[in-house]
Amino acid sequence: MFALLCALCCGVAISAPSLTIYNQDFAVVRDTVPMELKEGVNQVRFAETTAHLEPDSVILRDPAGQWALQVLEQNYRADPVSQALLLSLYEDKTIDFEVRRGERVEIVRGKIVRSGYVPRQTGLQRYGRQYRGRQYSYPGNMQPIIELNGKLQFGLPGTPLFPALADDTILKPTLHWLIETDKAGRLDAELCYITGGMSWEADYNLVSPEKGDIIDLVGWVTMDNQSGKTFESARIKLMAGDVSKIQEEPRALYAMDLAKREGAGMQPTVSEKAFDEYHLYTVRRPTTLRDHETKQVEFVRAANLKSQRIYLYDGAKIDWNRYRRWSSEQVRSQKDYGTQCNTKVWVMREFENNEANNLGIPLPRGRVRFYRRDEDTGQLEFVGENIIDHTPRDETVRVYTGNAFDLVGERTRTDYKIDTHRNWLDESFEITVRNHKEEEVEIRVVEKLYRWTNWEITAKSHDYTKTDSQTVEFRVKLPADGKQTIKYTVHYTW
Repeated sequence: MFALLCALCCGVAISAPSLTIYNQDFAVVRDTVPMELKEGVNQVRFAETTAHLEPDSVILRDPAGQWALQVLEQNYRADPVSQALLLSLYEDKTIDFEVRRGERVEIVRGKIVRSGYVPRQTGLQRYGRQYRGRQYSYPGNMQPIIELNGKLQFGLPGTPLFPALADDTILKPTLHWLIETDKAGRLDAELCYITGGMSWEADYNLVSPEKGDIIDLVGWVTMDNQSGKTFESARIKLMAGDVSKIQEEPRALYAMDLAKREGAGMQPTVSEKAFDEYHLYTVRRPTTLRDHETKQVEFVRAANLKSQRIYLYDGAKIDWNRYRRWSSEQVRSQKDYGTQCNTKVWVMREFENNEANNLGIPLPRGRVRFYRRDEDTGQLEFVGENIIDHTPRDETVRVYTGNAFDLVGERTRTDYKIDTHRNWLDESFEITVRNHKEEEVEIRVVEKLYRWTNWEITAKSHDYTKTDSQTVEFRVKLPADGKQTIKYTVHYTW
């Protein structure tokens, strides 16, 4: 992680702010700190940081390598002045309060017995959605207690009027350095640090006609800034991948011919390249990302992708939690194990992520939403969604989108024999699938042979494919309003 951070930070000199946002609720910020230095020791303050900066991640350097800078001391304060903070600074002291009584304004004196202020936690402990969720539930909103005329009251009697700000109060999160240098002059130093409170994710919308399986894909990146700082005209990059990051608590992505697809002369809004063991996506235009803002940028558009709809029936309904602590022998000899029936047939959508299919780009993890166009009205109707993981090019994307309405499955065990002395078990099943559609469909019937690792199918009504060491798949075609029954017997030995 340190090598990766150095590679991102120690590039060319920074003028406008630059961000690399990770899809793990943190970001790398690169900014410029203007300094007027004298020879010897200097005090430098920089008040344009985020509220969730990690102080031990800070890198401050001369990008040109012409200055010898030594940071003698670094201090980070991220508790900007507020009414609650000032009340805490004046606890046990008496101040003025402005009280409005109709048109009349009155000044009263009150002693702050309790401010009700609880310092918030920053830095490593809170990131992005984790941070916001904790803040919303944090029990720090205690009412202040004020003494007026020898009596205590909860809440403020009016607007507090504080004396002038003390020298050590801050208006924004601030870095304060003691820097020693061997010469005087102006330096635009490069600052780089890791911050929480920023995240991004990918979202994909796939649209298909009412009939057929050709789809159009539009991908968006959604950036969420909860860092406490606005970044004006920032250069933004997005890092996709599973980067190792220690936390306190548990896109024209690819150089494909998008110009031809989006129109002559048009450039993709996001470019992509492999970086270390990850993929780095760069937003082409500088953009302003405001604090507490969610911004979306289209990063991929592809038309006429070939896909297929897959119907899959996995009829065994097993409560895995019930058998979680059972031994393999207990499970094997449990007569009713795996005999409950699931009647739902899953709908899966699958397409190839390759250039031959008009795609072939690294797809970051994100939500995929499917829409179909109603031919009668021309409107788009939502038909399912799910999450895909990071998917390299030339891999297959398969997404579960829901259960088929007009397809039904039924699974029944017809025989069970076990001989514990000679270590064998025979089990027979009938699986019936029914099609109530007006057209022919193919259903993939999946059977997991879960009794033991050594097995052999000794009788079958249909051919099957072994998909892994303990799974077989039967493929059956059903005519409109048709049904089929699959029968098989499996022999286990141990």
